[in-house]
Amino acid sequence: MSQQQYITDKKGKKISVVVPVKDYNKLIEAWEELEDIKAYDAAKSKKSDPIEAQIAFEEVENYFSSKKIQ
Repeated sequence: MSQQQYITDKKGKKISVVVPVKDYNKLIEAWEELEDIKAYDAAKSKKSDPIEAQIAFEEVENYFSSKKIQ
């Protein structure tokens, strides 16, 4: 990481940090990748019977179409 700046309170305790946008974007990408890995691990740990791809696609489409704002 490159330089970061700390924001402190009146007592000198660090309460926030300012990082360059480039570093922030890298942190977000790493966090999203970690979330994907956690979701994959959780899905793999569930015991379920496989379903046909067409049925899975239909379920996903139905889910997202029900979430659209009318």
